[in-house]
Amino acid sequence: MPYLNHVDVHLLLVRDDQIFLARRANTGYADGLWNLPSGKLDPGEDLIAAVMREANEEVGLELERPAMQLATVVHKHAPDGPARVGTFFLATRWVGEPRNAEPHKCSEIAWFPIDELPDDVVPYSRAGIEQWRRGESFGLLDWPHHRLATGAA
Repeated sequence: MPYLNHVDVHLLLVRDDQIFLARRANTGYADGLWNLPSGKLDPGEDLIAAVMREANEEVGLELERPAMQLATVVHKHAPDGPARVGTFFLATRWVGEPRNAEPHKCSEIAWFPIDELPDDVVPYSRAGIEQWRRGESFGLLDWPHHRLATGAA
């Protein structure tokens, strides 16, 4: 049987040294925590189409392919399910102001100084943001051998 992972897309909206986050609600995953606009890759969909769709569904933005840059990738271990591959895309431009387009899944939205993220950010989002800020194109999250793989103590 082939090894399978879920594939996620995450959107980095950054302006004036601030990053856009949304507080999750009523989803059953990480409710109450701040998160990047994100979602799952749908069958037959490419990564850029997925992040553009999620941006429209969650924050009401129309993005164009040339404005999307792959920022980093996080391979996340999930002890209670399949691993996940998270692709984090930086939008270099967009038209309009992000808004809460899914109030049934999001209780609030806000811009935060990128070097002062709130403590209650979903770890998956935090990992992608921090890797991107360090200029790292790939990283591991929650893998049992993570400390050995990264050289961390």
